[in-house]
Amino acid sequence: MILDYKDINDLDRYKIMSGSIVPRPIAWIVTDDNGVLNAAPFSYFIPISTNPALVIVAIGKKDDGTQKDTLANILKTKKATICFPNKDNVELVQKCAAQLPKDASEIEKFEIDVRKEMQSYPPIISSTQTALFCEYYDTYNVEGDTTPVILKINFQYIEDDRINERNHTKIDSVGRVGVTFKAMIDL
Repeated sequence: MILDYKDINDLDRYKIMSGSIVPRPIAWIVTDDNGVLNAAPFSYFIPISTNPALVIVAIGKKDDGTQKDTLANILKTKKATICFPNKDNVELVQKCAAQLPKDASEIEKFEIDVRKEMQSYPPIISSTQTALFCEYYDTYNVEGDTTPVILKINFQYIEDDRINERNHTKIDSVGRVGVTFKAMIDL
């Protein structure tokens, strides 16, 4: 069968795309706005360049049509910390998908342990094995309710035993496969 995307509503198009383009990494993005820490997961996320080191994340709108806190915070502070979920914290990632008011923190509401690794960036989620310290690079205007945001990676945190002398990493990340989370394993 051939699906004509112009005849498919946004929700169904999302379901088809997210069930077909798998696995997708999850950017668990931590931002800060005047001391209110926001932590939100995004699965429309991928690296796009190594020189410069860039990633892109597609950020939609809240159900009421307003800008998501993550996007507002990135545009305001120009900083974000991207953590990568693993099997030990995937339940917290799912909780962080809840839409909270702008002045509410997922970190506080769900009692997520964080720590400051880089002074001028939001903290990392303590249970992450690796995190990217990013600054705003650019946005790309597209039709619809999504804003693709390009972030430049300036620094990376990685647990000492997760990288070898040849710079090969061993991260136990989980990704999205349709609506479910799956562990990344070697085949």
